[in-house]
Amino acid sequence: MLAQRVAQQSLRRLAATPSRNAALLKFSLTPTAILTSPQFRQVATQKMTPTDSYQILVEQRKKRPTSPHLTIYEPQIPWILSALNRITGSVLSGAFYIFGSAYLVAPLLGWNLSSVSMAAAFGSWPVIAKVATKLLLAFPFTFHSFNGLRHLAWDMGKAFKNQTVIKSGWAVVGLSTVSALALALFV
Repeated sequence: MLAQRVAQQSLRRLAATPSRNAALLKFSLTPTAILTSPQFRQVATQKMTPTDSYQILVEQRKKRPTSPHLTIYEPQIPWILSALNRITGSVLSGAFYIFGSAYLVAPLLGWNLSSVSMAAAFGSWPVIAKVATKLLLAFPFTFHSFNGLRHLAWDMGKAFKNQTVIKSGWAVVGLSTVSALALALFV
C-alpha cells in the first residue's frame, strides 16, 4: 500500500514539473499521468425554484423507457384465470364484509335484515331478476372454489405441466359455468 502511494506521488510530481526531456515525457508518461494525476472539473450550479426543478424531472421521466404493458402479450388461460381468481376472491370477501357490517348495524339503523324479510323481498322479484342475481352470486363462488382446488393440487406438486395447466383451466371454466347455471336455475 505504501509503495503504491509513493509511486503515484512520484508520477504525479514527474507529470506536473516541466523538464528538459518534455518530448520524451509526453510520449512515455502521458497515459500514466492521465490516470494518476488529479483531474478537476468546474461545478456548474444554478439557482432554481422547486417548480422549475420539478419540470426538469418531468421532462427526464418522459425520456425513460417504459416497461411492456399487458396489451402486448397474447392472452393465455393461466394468467387470465389467475387474475379472475384474485378478482372473484376480492369480490366475494368484499360482499361478505359489506353484508356482515350491514347485518351488525341494521338494528341501530332500523333495517330489518332477518332471513324472513330478505326471503320475502327476494320472492317478490321477477323470475329473470332472481336468476340474474343468483347467477351473479353463484359464478364467483363456484369459480373461486374450483380454481382454489386446482391451486391446492399445484401446491402438492401435481398437474403443473403446461398442457395440464391449460386443460385444468378450461375444466375450471366449464365446471364453474355449469354449476353456476345449475345453482341459478334449479335452486
